[in-house]
Amino acid sequence: MTNDDQETFWNTSAGPAWVFLQAQMDTLMQPVLDTLLDTAVLRPGDRVLDVGCGTGASVIEAAARVGDQGHVTGADIADTMLDLARDRLVDHPNTTLIKVDVQTHAFEPASFDAVISRFGVMFFDDTVAAFANMRTALKPNGAMTLATWASPADNPWFMEPAHAAREILGPMPKVDRTLPGPFAFEDPARIIPQLEQTGLSDVHVTTHGLPLTPRGSLKDVADLCCRIGPADSALQYFDASDNERAAVADAIALRFAQYDGPDGLRIPASIHLYECSNPA
Repeated sequence: MTNDDQETFWNTSAGPAWVFLQAQMDTLMQPVLDTLLDTAVLRPGDRVLDVGCGTGASVIEAAARVGDQGHVTGADIADTMLDLARDRLVDHPNTTLIKVDVQTHAFEPASFDAVISRFGVMFFDDTVAAFANMRTALKPNGAMTLATWASPADNPWFMEPAHAAREILGPMPKVDRTLPGPFAFEDPARIIPQLEQTGLSDVHVTTHGLPLTPRGSLKDVADLCCRIGPADSALQYFDASDNERAAVADAIALRFAQYDGPDGLRIPASIHLYECSNPA
C-alpha cells in the first residue's frame, strides 16, 4: 500500500501553503522542534533520518547537532516542500534530501543511528508497514523519537479556529481521526501496540505541554489560520466569500486574544513524544 492520496495532498494543497508560510510556521513550531531534538539527544557523528522533513527546519538544526562528521537525511513525500528545503540547505554539506514514500522506500539496512520526526509520521496509510520499514534503516540499538499532536481538545491552535469557522460558516462533516491526519497518533493505547508489532522495543510516550509561539499580531495569526489548518479547510469547503473569510479571521483573533501577553502570543499545546529503539 502506498501513500498516493497523501502525496497528492501535500504536493497540491498543504505543501504549497506551508512553503508560502514557511517563516511563520517555523517560528510557531520552534518549541516543538526544540523539545524533539533535546529528547533525541543526537550526538556528534550520528547519521540521522528525519521523516517528513518538510521545508527543512528540522534538518538544519539536527545537522548542527551532529556536526561535520555526522549526516542528516531529510525524507519527504512532497516536492513542493523539498524544493524550498534544498534552497535552505545549500550551505549544509552534511545533509541530503530525498523525495520518497518512507512506507515503501528501500533504505540501506542499518544505516542510521537515529530516526526523528516532527509531525511527519501521522500520515501513513499503513502505520505498521511504515515503521517496520523504518526499523530496517536503524542500526541495532538505534533510537526513534517522534513528535505528534496529542488530543485536539488540548490543542487550541486547532480547536479555536475550528470553532470560529463553525460559528460563521456552520459545521463541517465529522472525520475519523484514526485515519491519516494530524491526530492519528493522539491515542497512545492504539499506537504503541502498532509500534511494538514491528519489533521495536522500549516503546513509550511522554506528553509535553508547551507554548506555540506565532509571530505577529492577532490579525496576522488569524490570517495565517485562514491559510492553513481547520479554518482554511472550512473556508474551502463552504466556498466562503471575502466577507465570510474576514468574519472568520475576526472570530479567530477574538478567540486567540486570551493567549496574548507581554511576550506576545503563547498558545498552549499538548505534544506526544513517542520513543522506541531497534533491539540489538
